[in-house]
Amino acid sequence: MNLFEGNLVRLTEISRENLPAYKRWFRDYEVQRYLGRLAIPVTDEFEDDWYDDVARRTGKGELYAFSIRTLEGDKLIGNCSLFDVDHKNRRAELGIVIGEKTYWGRGYGSDAVCVLLRFGFDELNLHRIELGVFDSNQRGIRAYEKAGFVEEGRRREVLWREGRYHDMILMSILEDEWRARQAK
Repeated sequence: MNLFEGNLVRLTEISRENLPAYKRWFRDYEVQRYLGRLAIPVTDEFEDDWYDDVARRTGKGELYAFSIRTLEGDKLIGNCSLFDVDHKNRRAELGIVIGEKTYWGRGYGSDAVCVLLRFGFDELNLHRIELGVFDSNQRGIRAYEKAGFVEEGRRREVLWREGRYHDMILMSILEDEWRARQAK
């Protein structure tokens, strides 16, 4: 079994050559609406700076960022990461975006999350992986639950988006929960 392959996707290195796709995704409001930052079209310089920062920090202990590519056709469809890695307490936060909307709701995000969890638990020796997801992101919530994440709390009305406040749902999965799911 390849550590970085699932049933639908493989995780690969982030690459400067992927910047045009990232820029296209993050200029699309439908993609941006589930992120916690201000939803505005990003500049080339913003994305270039983001890439330089992530590329410089990836693999040095606190951040592990990947591109998400389909197994069939090797198409770049998103990116994901484990960030704010705390090796003492063996925890990290998970982030993911599927930027290619034609792949939404088809299991690609769920598969990428499962591959990222395997990397976190089997390679980084993490004990806990957590995330925050806005209550408006029902597709994301389903993907996280499918991977074994459980809701453990919520930050009420933390995001103003589309004329109303949204809660952030806090979710996590522990290593023993993940291993029990893998044994089935």
